[in-house]
Amino acid sequence: MISEKLKNLKSKLPNEVTLIAVSKTKPVSDLMQAYNSGHKDFGENKVQEMESKWQEMPKDIQWHMIGHLQRNKVKYIAPFVSLIHAVDSLRLLKEINKQAKRNERVIECLLQIKIAEEDSKFGMDISDAAALLHSEELQSFKNVKIVGLMGMATFTDDEKQISQEFQRLKKAFDQFKIENSELKILSMGMSGDYEIAIENGSNMVRVGSAIFGERNY
Repeated sequence: MISEKLKNLKSKLPNEVTLIAVSKTKPVSDLMQAYNSGHKDFGENKVQEMESKWQEMPKDIQWHMIGHLQRNKVKYIAPFVSLIHAVDSLRLLKEINKQAKRNERVIECLLQIKIAEEDSKFGMDISDAAALLHSEELQSFKNVKIVGLMGMATFTDDEKQISQEFQRLKKAFDQFKIENSELKILSMGMSGDYEIAIENGSNMVRVGSAIFGERNY
């Protein structure tokens, strides 16, 4: 069932769009169904859950940390995480760099930009992200690499508003990319709005319930 949903979803996505199967709260058996169908990109939003799944599952999986990440938890995922989506401060980036160095790795990261009107969403302003990308401190970090931006639209039925928020992020991404050729990932769009996100230039979508069914709490 999961493999069928995954296959169906992938068939609708443009080739340049990477699908992250958001597997938070789901058992390893569900993830293995997706893995056995050939899928290797999984997204988790809790460090402890991601670490335990990593220990149990095949080691060629790309693990995406998509949730808000606390600095004191970075050390647990630094040995294996493929991409950290939600970097929202220089202080967090500094800690990721420190833990990556300890593990002799370079960890790829996305800067999370706040595009939603809701207060509950994390992220930095576009101007703060620009300042961070130009900062001397960032140049001194040899074990992190910023490869793109991530954002979450407001949770609303107003598709026009969602589209405008994604457009704002795409515009920032295009501007930053002119100065920094390493920026290649624009991660926006989830189960409810990934089609609108792709229309607005997303090349990485984070989809959970459309693959695994509703979340288990």
